[in-house]
Amino acid sequence: MSRRTSKTKPKKKPLWKWLLISFATIVVLLIGASIYWGVGVYNALDDFQKSPDESRFTDIEPEQTVEIPKWEGKERVNILLLGGDARGVEEGQAFRSDSMLVASFDPVTKNAHLFSVLRDTYATIEGHGKGRINTAITMGGPSLAMKTVGDLLGLEIQYYVYTDFEGFKALIDTIGGIYFDVEKDMHYTDNADGNRYDIDLKKGYQLLDGDKALQYVRFRHDAMSDYTRTERQRNFLKAVASELQSTWNIVKMKNILESVSPYIETNLEVTDMLKLGQLGVSSHVGGTAQIPPMELVQEEHVGGASVIGIRDSDALVGYVQQILSSDETIPEQTESADPSTDSSGSDGSGASSSSSQ
Repeated sequence: MSRRTSKTKPKKKPLWKWLLISFATIVVLLIGASIYWGVGVYNALDDFQKSPDESRFTDIEPEQTVEIPKWEGKERVNILLLGGDARGVEEGQAFRSDSMLVASFDPVTKNAHLFSVLRDTYATIEGHGKGRINTAITMGGPSLAMKTVGDLLGLEIQYYVYTDFEGFKALIDTIGGIYFDVEKDMHYTDNADGNRYDIDLKKGYQLLDGDKALQYVRFRHDAMSDYTRTERQRNFLKAVASELQSTWNIVKMKNILESVSPYIETNLEVTDMLKLGQLGVSSHVGGTAQIPPMELVQEEHVGGASVIGIRDSDALVGYVQQILSSDETIPEQTESADPSTDSSGSDGSGASSSSSQ
């Protein structure tokens, strides 16, 4: 007798099971990607700190140790941003800081401020008398530069981040450039390095890649020289900070950090970088300012060379505190129709509007 074989069809899994499996698969992939992203970010940040053999400042031997304040995570934190131009500098030679900015963050208010320090400012350099502020790094490395700028502004500076031209270009290129309004035509021929750093920009709103962005922030060949250059640097860095806070660039952070890592040097530990990264994403730029402001500048001559003197050091510290307490993103309150009378009935002189007794 022939034996019949019955073929049973496999049971279909209910739709909800397929959805559950699909969702679980996506979650696993996201967790895996996050771990990869997290490890990559951590490793890239860890590379920011250079070993003594890799450091640009190994050959600088400070005459005295400068103590660096420690950030506990709850108080204001200040970071000195140093931009160096190492062109034409032989290995083992110290070089001055071409650009000096201080980024100040308040972890409570999430308010950030950016100060640009004029490099020819004549300031007290601990252990070395007075000199141009951008020479402090050549005398005692980044720690002395932090101390000098901090003393000038009346702030404790806990960290520094140093980069050079190529690091700045790498950052801008990796985030896809910055759309920015160039306020005028800018041209300058720089014969160093085979004209690699010539400046040739056209006026108008445009996408600036790393090369053009560097041209923009370096240009100072106009009537106000470094005064207008530092203002341009602050405005451009505000645009960069805004772009870095976008969701897409946060996702790309591993690639961004890896691209700039070879050009960065800092005293930040990875744990502090991660805390500052979270603070930076949640913060907004409440204001920017030039140091010293024009009203406190006085021209001085030292050894036949012109430097930027400061009329009143205490007034400068007060100016910095005034800027830190302000927030440009909050609209100013309009005055009442009758400024001579406030809501309490005062006539502005302190006397009550009621009859005196």
